[in-house]
Amino acid sequence: MASHTIISPTSVDLRKMTAWGLDTLGKAQFTFDTKTTTATVLTLVISLLILEQVVYRAKKAHLPGDKWTIPLIGKFADSLSPTLAGYKKQWDAGPLSAISVFNIFIVMGSSNEMARKIMNSPNHAEPCLVAAAKKVLLPTNWVFLHGKAHSDYRRALNVLFTKQALSMYLPTQEKIYREFFARWMSDPAPAHPYMMKMRDLNMETSLSVFVGRYLTTAQRQEINDGYWTITVALELVNFPFAWPGTKVYNAIQTRKMVMRYLEAACAQSKIRMADPLETPDCLLDEWTRAMHAARRKAETGEVDETAKLLCREFSDHEIGQVILSFLFASQDAMSSAIVYCFQLTADHPEVLANIREEQYRIRGNDVNRPLTLEMLDDMVYTRAAVKEVMRLMPSVIMVPYLTTKPFPITPEYTAPKGSMVIPAFWNSLHDPACYPEPDSFKPERWMANEDGSVPLAETKPQNFIVFGSGPHKCVGGQYAFMHLAATLGTASIMMDWKHERTADSDEIQVVAAIFPKDELHLKFTPRAPPS
Repeated sequence: MASHTIISPTSVDLRKMTAWGLDTLGKAQFTFDTKTTTATVLTLVISLLILEQVVYRAKKAHLPGDKWTIPLIGKFADSLSPTLAGYKKQWDAGPLSAISVFNIFIVMGSSNEMARKIMNSPNHAEPCLVAAAKKVLLPTNWVFLHGKAHSDYRRALNVLFTKQALSMYLPTQEKIYREFFARWMSDPAPAHPYMMKMRDLNMETSLSVFVGRYLTTAQRQEINDGYWTITVALELVNFPFAWPGTKVYNAIQTRKMVMRYLEAACAQSKIRMADPLETPDCLLDEWTRAMHAARRKAETGEVDETAKLLCREFSDHEIGQVILSFLFASQDAMSSAIVYCFQLTADHPEVLANIREEQYRIRGNDVNRPLTLEMLDDMVYTRAAVKEVMRLMPSVIMVPYLTTKPFPITPEYTAPKGSMVIPAFWNSLHDPACYPEPDSFKPERWMANEDGSVPLAETKPQNFIVFGSGPHKCVGGQYAFMHLAATLGTASIMMDWKHERTADSDEIQVVAAIFPKDELHLKFTPRAPPS
């Protein structure tokens, strides 16, 4: 007899009910888990955003600045297109003020007292230039050293800016000025932007003075073309990651290229300067010759303090990094200063006339007479005009530092460790108590008074901080003044120039330095020599 399985209606219903229950339970569990996860994530995000605000408010304390920071990015949107007007608003908020960008807490020191306090406190803060600077210029670069290591470097580098060294650079500089001016005068086009052409002049001068014969024409051009990527990457705030295609990434690739050429040049210079009969003709030669001379002194036991510092073998990489930093400093700041030298003298023809009269007198009406340091020392008015350009339109408006420990900037406020503290220069250089009519271009403010007494501006050296202050003050200040006075003086006797003003002539674009927003429209014409 065949067997059969008997399934009752009751057991079928039970199976369906069980399957439905399990399915419903699973859906309910899934719905519960999704909602819980979403709620947890939202709670975490909101908590972090609240924490960000709490931390910002705690760091800011009583300082002027936004009461709340935009989540995550802070003032990043403003920093993408920085304006001088925006910075002025921040500086005018108070001697110290606070902002946050990409969770970088920033304290601005805009008064002269606060700016100098930051720059003269190496035990609490060290230069970082900008957040991307160490990635671009390398963290081992001497500009980021501090304490004895930095001090020893500076003392060794002083040999590159002695009167003897500066005299050696001058013929190279003047030759380049005249070559560029001849090109500008022969340009038949109407007035057009000259900012980048002045940058080209400055780069050619820097490469020739610093590295001399050790770079080919093609290498100079490659460095010149690529170096602008370093300039734009060293804005105060940039995208923080060096991802392909970003400004910082492009700048790092340029730095690698430049360092290859500089290290090869260092090696060649060391070989050439090992021969005492060879004559140095650039800054690199002056350094390598000084090292060889110091070692020869050491062999005879006649070693002074400077020779001790130069005795050690600076590697090609170390020397290359120093020249890289010199190129950065001279390229951006000096290009800006040259641009404003031409713009301000074009807009103030009476100043240009005074410069020209002084140049003719010092050169004995011989426009081809080679420049000397003694002649530059006699250019009292020309140097006053250069100094006024740098005061009125300071190339570098601020230099960021990073706190290495809690920094009591004032008795009432301590900047936390890891904060960026930024001394701003503009207010110091436009202080009416030191510079009456501070927004006017008046070279005479630097000239001796009629009775021979020292002018007011010269009695306030603490306010003229265009080269910084403290242990990291610019080591090449003398060279910079010489370069600008020689450029402007030589131009004044060779050419006339007309400034075609635009709606943006007086507007300022802030890159690593400041420049006219319209990039300076000029037309150059030859000038007849004096009869």
